[in-house]
Amino acid sequence: MAQNRSDDTAASPDAAPSGPARIDGVDAARAIAVFGMFTVHLGVESMGLLSPEGYAWTLHGQVRGNSSALFALLAGLSLALMTGRTEPVTGDGRRRAVVRVLTRAVLIGMLGLLLDLTGVPVAIILTYYAGFFVLALPLTRLRTGALWAVAGVLAVVGPPLSFLLRDTVIDAGPRTSSLSSLTEFLLTGYYPAITFMAFVAAGMAVGRTDLRSTAVRLRLLAAGAGLSVFAYGGSWLLLHPLGGLDRLVEQGTAFMGGYPITPGMDPVLLEQLRAGVMEEANSISGQVPTDTWWWLAVNTPHTGTTFEIAEAVGQALIVLVACMWLAERVRWLMYPLASVGRMPLTVYTGHILVLMVIVGVDPVDWRQPWLLEWFVLGALVLATLWRLVASRGPAEAGLAVAADGMVDIVEERRRGL
Repeated sequence: MAQNRSDDTAASPDAAPSGPARIDGVDAARAIAVFGMFTVHLGVESMGLLSPEGYAWTLHGQVRGNSSALFALLAGLSLALMTGRTEPVTGDGRRRAVVRVLTRAVLIGMLGLLLDLTGVPVAIILTYYAGFFVLALPLTRLRTGALWAVAGVLAVVGPPLSFLLRDTVIDAGPRTSSLSSLTEFLLTGYYPAITFMAFVAAGMAVGRTDLRSTAVRLRLLAAGAGLSVFAYGGSWLLLHPLGGLDRLVEQGTAFMGGYPITPGMDPVLLEQLRAGVMEEANSISGQVPTDTWWWLAVNTPHTGTTFEIAEAVGQALIVLVACMWLAERVRWLMYPLASVGRMPLTVYTGHILVLMVIVGVDPVDWRQPWLLEWFVLGALVLATLWRLVASRGPAEAGLAVAADGMVDIVEERRRGL
């Protein structure tokens, strides 16, 4: 249960316009993040096509953490679109954009609090996202290069800073909900800002580029591949040739006490101990333990290390470019997927409410084979039908109306001064 609760994503405000300038591939990528969330929330026992004895855990492990990172990156991309696309908006336009972002953040945060009250075994991310939007507002003045620099600094400096603060200053108490304190939001929660703001800043950097340009897409693809190689290769180098994994074995984990490694040690036992450490690493939900700095060498999901951030951003860029390419060449096939990505807040909220009913009926054995497939199919069908009759999902339309209304109020008061 804890592992399923630890992840996964939420809905960002769908900020891209619905007209011809909209890029369906971005929506398709957002839908993939949503379905990754479904996979983690429902768990391997809810899969029908894949069994727990087969590739179900492989799929679960691949999307866990990466889907929330992808959605955070796309949230940053949406913020860039809301605040000027390739050129940061200034003057009156910036003021109106800030009002819209703040209004959306407040409403999304309130919705997150309400969904958290449903008691479903899911770490609701909406309240975190609301805070990310507010933190990202000063970054909306920046262009692509500066935003990539911010993302890089957060990815490199954030993990050791978080480690140091949690080791010496912060006393992380037990989690009682998805988000219950400022400390959880910044450092110790399921989706700590010190990690996820790197994804948001990277997404804003992507949103400041011309995503219709083939050259830009090729650069993003190369960057994604390079970051992935760095993440896997760097972590492997530190853990294996440089002995980090054995230092973690000697330090001990939640599964076992420290175990000294000696010359001539039984290689079978040593491999079992190493596997125990990696099992511990794969069960982390937000940030690594602070008993040894070697934890910063892992790149498993939800660890918040530099390697995990690089791996998640790299894979997100690859998924984004692939979705844009496919959406332009097999539009009919990608249409349902893009439809889900056009109404992520609606789909996210809907899946939580449906899950609340299912868990309420059978709190113990609610995970049943094919449940995941039904969730995915239901989202695809309903989102496609809705797109045929309306340009936005109901939740997205409500956000837009509220944001525009708040802009009108602010402008009227300015004129009255």
